[in-house]
Amino acid sequence: METRIARFDTRLPKVQKEFFEYAANLEGYRTLTEFVIVSVQSKADEIVEKHNAIVASKRDQEIFFGAIMNPPAPDKKLSTAAKKYNKWMKQK
Repeated sequence: METRIARFDTRLPKVQKEFFEYAANLEGYRTLTEFVIVSVQSKADEIVEKHNAIVASKRDQEIFFGAIMNPPAPDKKLSTAAKKYNKWMKQK
């Protein structure tokens, strides 16, 4: 499997670059590039995970409310159980 390397360039104020370098140094990163890649990857993972959770949540809501609003007809076992239950409750 071939891994291609892509380049990512950015321009930012010198003060901001120095701040990032300081943070990278505090955390023990060897280079500013390593710090940026790790930090951006972490944030990207967080964003994608949050998005996927929201999408799954919406899908779950649609399934749940679809079942509530349009319930399937009771099958024979459920109808029989309901009749037995109602008969049992009348005896009490």
